[in-house]
Amino acid sequence: MSNFVELKNVRKIFDKGVEALKEISFTIRRGEFVGIVGPSGSGKSTLLHIMGGVEKPTEGSVIIEGKDITSFSEDELSLLRRKKISYVFQFFYLLEDFNCFENLVIVGRISSIAEPEEKALKILKDLGLEEKAYSYPSELSGGQQQRLAIGRALMTSSELIIADEPTGNLDSKNAEGIFRLLRELNRKGTTVVVATHNENFLSYFDKIIMLEDGRIKDVMSPK
Repeated sequence: MSNFVELKNVRKIFDKGVEALKEISFTIRRGEFVGIVGPSGSGKSTLLHIMGGVEKPTEGSVIIEGKDITSFSEDELSLLRRKKISYVFQFFYLLEDFNCFENLVIVGRISSIAEPEEKALKILKDLGLEEKAYSYPSELSGGQQQRLAIGRALMTSSELIIADEPTGNLDSKNAEGIFRLLRELNRKGTTVVVATHNENFLSYFDKIIMLEDGRIKDVMSPK
């Protein structure tokens, strides 16, 4: 597997001198399923935002497919996120006034996907939500809402899925279902990075990056 994402000596300092990340360096290879773990406040979300081009580091480099995105303009970063990277959040951020089908189609249209309606129906079927296509988010269970959020990420055919605590609001059964789904997507070739504090699912990962106080405490493989 080739290198896909590489961070070199990344630091992030917020207002009033708060240092959220300190000298972070690691590599993610294409096709890996990577866990970012650590207690609340350890820098997991900040790390994901920087990795995905949502925020820029104060110092250091973020290299995706050999290109240092820290020098990208906002337009270039927007294109990168639209074409290469999809986010799945702990809070689903679904459009409550749109049904499941429409929640996916609107993403496809914004991203100029060919035949978004056809793709949305296929994704809903693959996610086991075909019968819920014309239901609204409020009519879904928590697990179904998170699957729909993942489906929204899949609409852009992204090569990298970044998930920030995607099971934080789910019970153990639904949480396990989400991890199985992410693992299945990974086995089909998508690189997946998940921030989680749930130690029950560490065995799913190919690589685990442990954060503590904004630093990498350890990098290990559970296999």
